[in-house]
Amino acid sequence: MKAKSSIVAAVSLFGITGCMVGPDYKLPETKVNPSFSEIQSPATTQASTVSVIASPPVEWWTTFRDTEMTSLLQRAVKQNLNLKTAASRVRQARAQRGVVGADLLPTVNAEGGYQRARGSQNLSFPIGALSGGSGSSKSAAAASKGRLAPAINEAAHPGGPQSPLGSGGFPGVDTDLYEAGFDSNWEIDVFGGSRRAVEAASGDIQASQEDQRDVLVTLLAEIARDYVELRGLQKQLQIATDNLHKQEQTLELTRERFTAGFVTDLDVTRQATQLANTTATLPALQVQIDTHIHALGVLLAEDPSALMNELSPVDKIPAVPPEIPIGLPSDLLRRRPDIRRAERQLAAATARIGQAEADFFPKFSITAALGFDTNRPKALLDWGSKYWALSPGVSWPIFDAGRIRFNVEVNKEQQSQAATNYQLTVLNALKDVEDSLTAYRLEQVRHKALVDAASSARQSVEIADQQYQRGVTDFISVLDAQRDELGAEDSLAQSERAISTDLIALYKSLGGGWEVMLPEPRSE
Repeated sequence: MKAKSSIVAAVSLFGITGCMVGPDYKLPETKVNPSFSEIQSPATTQASTVSVIASPPVEWWTTFRDTEMTSLLQRAVKQNLNLKTAASRVRQARAQRGVVGADLLPTVNAEGGYQRARGSQNLSFPIGALSGGSGSSKSAAAASKGRLAPAINEAAHPGGPQSPLGSGGFPGVDTDLYEAGFDSNWEIDVFGGSRRAVEAASGDIQASQEDQRDVLVTLLAEIARDYVELRGLQKQLQIATDNLHKQEQTLELTRERFTAGFVTDLDVTRQATQLANTTATLPALQVQIDTHIHALGVLLAEDPSALMNELSPVDKIPAVPPEIPIGLPSDLLRRRPDIRRAERQLAAATARIGQAEADFFPKFSITAALGFDTNRPKALLDWGSKYWALSPGVSWPIFDAGRIRFNVEVNKEQQSQAATNYQLTVLNALKDVEDSLTAYRLEQVRHKALVDAASSARQSVEIADQQYQRGVTDFISVLDAQRDELGAEDSLAQSERAISTDLIALYKSLGGGWEVMLPEPRSE
């Protein structure tokens, strides 16, 4: 008995402090440029509103100084359904790690039962079946108490040894059996397969947390973009409406001049056509406005029309700050959630290689049982009714047709895919930033030109109106000037909207915002 205890203690100690097979995870080395190429280009350095000195603001939406936008974002973080689903996946991953971690500890089951049985009368009692050939009365007495007739326990212990007495016990004898006890089983994690599984599950938790953050970053950018586009469309509608009023005044003036005989009816019909074309643009703009309000309502997990009264009043397009700090490319590796998620997925895939390789090695287990059984209920808890069993065991696969080896290869290829995905995620992140920087910079150049164009178009309309009233020019010049003004004003409004949406895209590509919008997760 002492030898068995020593063996169990040794195996248990080795299971706790033993080796873990498989590769240990190392953070991949990623080489990135010291600065973004768009920042280094001469066209950018000459007149840049982007700074690399500091990291981008965490609460980037506050740089627009729009309280309505900030309010929408804060409400969305609390209510958005996609974000709630992502949070549920985090909780699911934590629960799954609990399932995997349970394999490190023994299982204990409580059992209790009662059975009444009667043996077949057509069975003969084999000599020596109960006492190794002695056939002693003492053994028979023990059997009559149920402790040496395991067939009676077959219902409680399916798969146990069959008694030579048959399934019902002693021939022609009614037998009662009362039983209560515990049994336990522990597979000792000597070679670290279960610990690697827990390591992989922890990586899955962290990956799901980063996925939740990625969903949040996307949500913040989507709401901000929809809001900016809404304000831009409202401004376009306002410009079109203002031009419509001007064209109505021009049409009225043209009719007066036609009545006075200064112009022909052709001028009247041309101006009426221009007015009708401008009127036709209003419904399309209103449809887009309503669509964005509906989209914002859904993002806030509300009825699509719930924000109609709140957002219908026209407001200005959120203005961009004079300078945008973006930090360095290396900052993306620790800030963008999709990169962090890909890195954690790589860590989990690496751990699963060790989990698979552990199947090559023997598995050590300990099975134990302790309880009481008797055929008299009053004696169930008597010390003399106790039984116990202790069974150390080992299992080592000898032939499995290559199943374990192929499973290891599968996990190695999955780890290789995760490593490639990590590299691709980093490259795509760098591309997102470069694209956003280019779009933001060039849109500012375009906006400056459109400001000059809109100013010139307004002057052209004034000059054309004055010359037309004096009879110096024809009405076609007035119509052309009006069309140019409407087009220039509309393009300028679209450019103002594009600058803000390009900045939002830049902030999204930098991956910030989740740090303050989500609570810190528990340590994993």
